[in-house]
Order: sequence, then structure tokens, then C-alpha cells
Amino acid sequence: MNLEDHLGDIIRKARLSRNVSPADAAKAAGLTELELASVEESGVPGKPMDYSALARLTGLDTNKLKRVAEGWVPAPTDIGQWREFRMITTTGEGMTVNCYLIWDEVTRGAALFDTGWEAEPIITLIEENKLELRHIFITHSHTDHIAALGSIREKFPRAVLHTDSKSAPPQHKNRRNDCIQLGSLRIMNRETPGHAEDGVTYVVGNWPDDAPHVAIVGDAIFAASMGRGNQSWDLARQKVRENILSLPPETMICPGHGPLTTVGQEKANNPFF
Repeated sequence: MNLEDHLGDIIRKARLSRNVSPADAAKAAGLTELELASVEESGVPGKPMDYSALARLTGLDTNKLKRVAEGWVPAPTDIGQWREFRMITTTGEGMTVNCYLIWDEVTRGAALFDTGWEAEPIITLIEENKLELRHIFITHSHTDHIAALGSIREKFPRAVLHTDSKSAPPQHKNRRNDCIQLGSLRIMNRETPGHAEDGVTYVVGNWPDDAPHVAIVGDAIFAASMGRGNQSWDLARQKVRENILSLPPETMICPGHGPLTTVGQEKANNPFF
């Protein structure tokens, strides 16, 4: 799976996060505005760039930015460590989005994290594995992440909804430091607003065979990038640092878009941090 954001996307997001004009960014990079626009669109530099000056101006890490430009991608994740974990990818309205299903191997109780665009692949997985969907966790309420929520709730009316959305009834709102037991699995929530006001990360632990924690992060962070700071760029970065990158380095990060990664890989390679 390709990175959600290529080099140009990263530069554009960083420039916007610091209110840097295209003219100033182009000058720092040693490019014309037209050349910078081409890089931001395609992700492919047409000529050598001054990554150091551009990174200083836009708040990125120079060496990490260079690694992305040289083609860095996260090492493939062996999801066999987490036998009761599935990543489901659907596409709609020109966007590909990930959602995730986990379950307890003994009780067969399951939890769904976001829904993506379509309910059918989720329902198929649940039925094929003879699961009981008990919980639906929402990372944030942008359309691509909850498009199939109505269909899922209609099919599984007893599943409990968990969200940080202010419009949700009180019984569905996450409680801070709450621990949801799903058989032997434990699910905690951590606030990660910035991209969305109701952004939340769910951390799943106590896996069989001591498999690492799994952090389902929505659009808070992607491999080598982060979600657009629709609410606040500074808040988004702060919450990622505090509530995601503070997890153990082997923790698997499950983003709403793009490939799986780990806390350790993002601390070492994400230019925004």
C-alpha cells in the first residue's frame, strides 16, 4: 500500500500549518513557484531541492523529509501477531479508507473501529468468523469514516456505539480513562483532536501471546505524515505526541488511510515529529 501522503502532500500540509506562502516556500527550496506547485501536485521533484531550508521554514525535520523524498515507506507489518485482527479497506467518492475489526478468540465478541464506505465486507467477516459484534468505536465523524454506520447499526442493533462526538447522546460518549473489556482484550481511549474536534485514538492491549498494543488512530497520524489540522495544527501535533507517540515503540499504528506502521517507525521517520 502506498503512503497516504506523498512528498508534495507533506510539503503542502507543512506549509499550510505554518502559514507559509508558496512564494516563500519556493524560495527556500531553491525552486520557482511553478516548480514547487508541480512537486506539491505530483510528489516528484523535477530538480534538486534545498530540503534543509524548506524544512526549517515549514517546521519539518530535514533528515526525515529527505528519507521520504528517497522513497521511505514503513516496513511491512506481520499482522499474524494479532490473529483476531482485520483491516478492511473500501473506496468511495475518490477516497480509500481503512476500518478495523478485532475480536476475542474465546468469547467471539467483536469490536469495529469506524465503518468506511461499505457495510458488506464487515458483515461478511463477522458472519464468516461467527462473531457477535458488541462494540462500534468511532475515531471521528468525517463522512468517509462513518458512511456505513447506519447499515451496521441496523444489522447489529445491540452493538454499543462509542464516540467523542458532541452531538451523540450521553450513553454513547467515551469516558476518559474508561477500559472496555472484550473477552481478554482491553480497549482504552485517548483524545486526539486537531484534525477533527471529536478525534479519538483507541488503544487495544492484552493480546494473546503478548502481541504489542494496537492503536487505531483515525486521521491523527499517517505513515510519514498527519491529518490536516482542520481544527488546529498545533493541537493536532501536540495530541499525537502526547497520546500516540508516547506509546511503546512496537505499538502498531492503524491509520484511517494508508499503510500500517509503528510508533517506533514514526518517531524515527515522520517529518512532522
